[in-house]
Amino acid sequence: MIPFATDVSVLADDPWWMAPLKGVFVLVFLLLITIFNIVYERKALAKMQNRIGPRMNGPRGWLQTLADGLKLMFKEDFRPAQAEKWVFNLAPYLVAIPAFSILSMIPFGGQVTIFGEETLLQMTDLPVAILAILGLASVGIYGIVLAGWSSNSTYSLLGGLRSSAQMISYEIAMGLSFVPVFMFAGSMSTSEIVAAQQEPMSFFGAGTGLQVPQWYWLILIPSFVVYVIAMFGETNRLPFDLPESEGELVAGFHTEYSGFRFAMFYLGEYLNMVNVSAIATTLFLGGWHAPWPVNLLEGNVVGDVLLNPWFGIVWFTIKLLLLVFLFIWVRASLPRFRYDQFMRLGWKYLIPISLLWISLVAIMRSVSANSMGIYAIIAIVFTALAVLLFAFFGFEATPDDDEEVEYGDGDDFDPYAGGYPVPPKEGQTLPELATIVSSDAESDAESNDKEK
Repeated sequence: MIPFATDVSVLADDPWWMAPLKGVFVLVFLLLITIFNIVYERKALAKMQNRIGPRMNGPRGWLQTLADGLKLMFKEDFRPAQAEKWVFNLAPYLVAIPAFSILSMIPFGGQVTIFGEETLLQMTDLPVAILAILGLASVGIYGIVLAGWSSNSTYSLLGGLRSSAQMISYEIAMGLSFVPVFMFAGSMSTSEIVAAQQEPMSFFGAGTGLQVPQWYWLILIPSFVVYVIAMFGETNRLPFDLPESEGELVAGFHTEYSGFRFAMFYLGEYLNMVNVSAIATTLFLGGWHAPWPVNLLEGNVVGDVLLNPWFGIVWFTIKLLLLVFLFIWVRASLPRFRYDQFMRLGWKYLIPISLLWISLVAIMRSVSANSMGIYAIIAIVFTALAVLLFAFFGFEATPDDDEEVEYGDGDDFDPYAGGYPVPPKEGQTLPELATIVSSDAESDAESNDKEK
């Protein structure tokens, strides 16, 4: 097993120029991986759906993202006359700026030497880094809520309200999925969580020779599954893109945005995809470390390259792109949930299941069975039971077509009472006034046709 640094004090000894250098690296990495992911998604979706993807701009269409960015930079950027000016302008930056900050607390590699200075391939770390990351992710949601409110548009407001409900529902589930990781790692520091996953654990029990790193995706499968579902809700991606849902809300919270301000929302969504994938890599997939059995190659030329702390950036990026592909795969495969299904999944299933799993993990840790196999079996059985529970009771049955449903008591109702015309339900009758208005509108339409 290769040595790995857990001493965060190394970061405190960095010279003054090290932080700006790392900041530039994080910024460039985020921009490049985002540019790649946009084209990557469009090409992958085209392949899955048997259609032609981007192929006009650059070699085989790989510069399509740059073309889209230039178009948005020079596109007309307007603001509705009745919008709240300052909040309308501020909202896109509240989405994009926190998205740029999260990756600064994620370790990309181990301890290295840069211009003669020993440091970690991580910009900064905190004893409660994961809580700081959750806080930054929450700020981004406020940008979406304020964008919907400040647009002075009904559909935009509905998209913003849906986003706030998603934040409350799925950030609770996401936070609960982190708790078992803290219990196993004994820390909330990102670098220490990555290091804890490299500690060898016997797979078949004490006394056996097979020692493997205890990556938490296997021994904490319920937490990993809950987090993966929650990260779709947090990034507003299909099948949980309810704040946008073009079929119902035209475009949702960003309906009134165009040009560069729309580009900030577009950029923020893809940055958040990278961020939640980086968090999953750090907490559940061993971070920047090489997977087993590659980590057993120490002591030869190949191992010196693949296990080098600098090469950790490559392993980290590979894991991150695999999770990004999961976003793309789900988008190509699943339809959008109904809003009631979405909220029911969060409140009735993810949160209770997470609480039960935390209790079970506490019992497992108190028993202190130092066997990765036992942990994995318990986690798999718990996950299977949770999936079966959701399969049988996940969605409430709708009434059969043959079943008679009573909608009203026969009283008259005003279809314009809420400001929008609505058709009558079974058992309801239109009032005389509405019938007169409807007949007048029909006669006016007929007279206009005759004049034409």
